Amino acid sequence: MRSKDLSFHHPLAFWLGCTAVIAGVLAHLPMLAMAAPMHFRLAGMPMDNLMLVGMALVPLGVLLAGYGLMPRLQQMRRTLHPDREPLPFHAADHVPLNREHWKLVGVLTVALAVDVMKPATIGFVMPGLSAEYGIGASTAGLLALSALTGTVVGSIVWGRLGDLFGRRATILLSALMFMGTAICGAMPSFGWNLVMCFMMGAAAGGMLPITFTLMAETIPTRHRGWLLVALGGVGTSAGYLLASGAAALFEPTWSWRSLWLLNLPTGALIILLNRYIPESPRFLALAGLEEQARAVLQRFSGDAAAVAVAPTGDAARARSPAPARIGLRQLLRGRHAAISWGLMVCAVAWGLANFGFLLWLPANLVALGIDAQASAALLARSAIIALPGIGVVVWAYQRWSSIRSLVLFIALTALSLLFFCAIALLDLRSTALTTVGTVALLLSISGVIATLIPYAAEIYPVHLRSTGAGLIAGGSKFGGILGALVGVAGLFEHFMLSALLLALPMALAGWLLARSGIETRGHGLEAIQQALSAE
Repeated sequence: MRSKDLSFHHPLAFWLGCTAVIAGVLAHLPMLAMAAPMHFRLAGMPMDNLMLVGMALVPLGVLLAGYGLMPRLQQMRRTLHPDREPLPFHAADHVPLNREHWKLVGVLTVALAVDVMKPATIGFVMPGLSAEYGIGASTAGLLALSALTGTVVGSIVWGRLGDLFGRRATILLSALMFMGTAICGAMPSFGWNLVMCFMMGAAAGGMLPITFTLMAETIPTRHRGWLLVALGGVGTSAGYLLASGAAALFEPTWSWRSLWLLNLPTGALIILLNRYIPESPRFLALAGLEEQARAVLQRFSGDAAAVAVAPTGDAARARSPAPARIGLRQLLRGRHAAISWGLMVCAVAWGLANFGFLLWLPANLVALGIDAQASAALLARSAIIALPGIGVVVWAYQRWSSIRSLVLFIALTALSLLFFCAIALLDLRSTALTTVGTVALLLSISGVIATLIPYAAEIYPVHLRSTGAGLIAGGSKFGGILGALVGVAGLFEHFMLSALLLALPMALAGWLLARSGIETRGHGLEAIQQALSAE
């Protein structure tokens, strides 16, 4: 790994692995091409030998490329014992945004859009998939459940890998898995689709917390907050637009399978842009690679002398060694425990509300006396009205307060749910009141997720930042799984009760974070840890 041009720990292994993954995906195309006269229907067909070879090449390639991304054992041991003095990061924390920062923002936005696009594609795949395999809606729903379970596992596992092996390595490993799961577009059986969908979800779940972690550790303090929130908003919107656009453009001619095959070029795009994805200088310093860390700091600060100068003030006081015991247990015990539990309760409650209550809201509005067509129009109108709210979220997080903004949107979500509870309790069949409640819920629930992961990426120390962000991201997806299960059990059909029960954990999360959360706006990452240590 060169000091001035960050590359790979084992370049030959990485590029050979990428080649094997691409070859494995391409090996599936001949059989798919033969099915073109049948509109690419492969259900029930046996796999040919070339396809079987391709299925072996994909995991082999991912493992080989993963080895190419991993540090050597000596470097891994240094990472596992983070007791080194950090560099004076204040040099890059107080510079204006420059071309290198915007390159990184652009590439990470692309990565996040691709990440969001993958699970969003499921909704467009399911009708064609159900028709080809001759399965019902409940069986097809296993595809979404498989992907959502994968995102939970991926968020936690990838978050941990990001702290062990680096942010850049885990982003590229996620992209490689995206490429490999393109073979889902040529699977003859529904069972293999479930397996590939789980793997795709694992890759998607891992990408999100790592992009926020790398952004938090690279962007100057003054601009960190608003760019983190904006990254989530823009990346998410772009991902859904890409998914719907691809479905409209490719699915009519090339069937639903083409949407899975797009995993290859979109994942390869992230790999090709790897030169614009530097490793986090804070992680490099933690791993003992100080020369490379200084090179990255110089790249973003543009001042070699500033990187070499000794720190003063808060930056100097923040140069305390990190604790030697690391892992998930440290997040849930000790000085970060109260914040971690508050964020986790919030994440699970958000998942329940977003993937449960909102999913059942159209049916419940019909039960309140609003016909189905008017209900759909009301929800669409409410979503449009709430859309500019992302600007309010960005402003509040950047200009007012990070922790107060998060607590405010949590409280607004709880109040919105209680408002719906009151509507059902008093049997108020008013379109105006329902619109107000829906707009408030959509705005507040969007504000929660827009600030939750950025705050998690700021609040934890370097050796736990990726793990912490991954844990909170996984919690939101776990809430989604609970929401699906609770929905199947019929709880969301009881409109008033479900709104009340979801408002309670939201209120609990707001109370926990109001008590234990600390301000991150305008503070360097090392200064934040210094403030936590002082409590």
